[in-house]
Amino acid sequence: MAGAEMVRLEDLRTNRALSGRKHLLSILVENRPGVLARVAGLFSRRGFNIDTLAVGPTDDPNISRITLTIDGAVHPIDQVTKQLHKLINVLKIRDMEPEETVAREMALFKVSAAVENRAEIVQFAEIFRAKIVDVSRKALIVEVTGSHDKIEAFESMLRPHGLLEMVRTGEVALARGSD
Repeated sequence: MAGAEMVRLEDLRTNRALSGRKHLLSILVENRPGVLARVAGLFSRRGFNIDTLAVGPTDDPNISRITLTIDGAVHPIDQVTKQLHKLINVLKIRDMEPEETVAREMALFKVSAAVENRAEIVQFAEIFRAKIVDVSRKALIVEVTGSHDKIEAFESMLRPHGLLEMVRTGEVALARGSD
């Protein structure tokens, strides 16, 4: 393939292990102005693209959780996590393993819903345990929550009916068990 760039095995290694997976990072930070900008800036300066980003308060109003996903196949993740630890407002970083994590995202879809296809869209919503949160003469807004794959599958079912707009949150995640 002309122009295709080969991926070197060395570029996929982090901590002597093959990465190649999306990394879901949970970062606990002090809830202060500018902290998110410093964290995002660190990734940007290192050439990382943040795929998803969600930020919100925790049970402690002085602490926020930043949950972000990045592609570990492009750059080694270990160096950037070491540099994150050096940021003054960063309290804890966890690279969450998919099998040890419960992760969800939420999406809103505005879909064209003429009389002739409205019943089918409602049926899709029921199958995916989605909620219809707004109804107008020509469109429905549907809310769906679940895994990344569930959101993707729901989008592919709605798209042929005339997807007008959509918005997705970044993933939020917690480790399974008591830790």
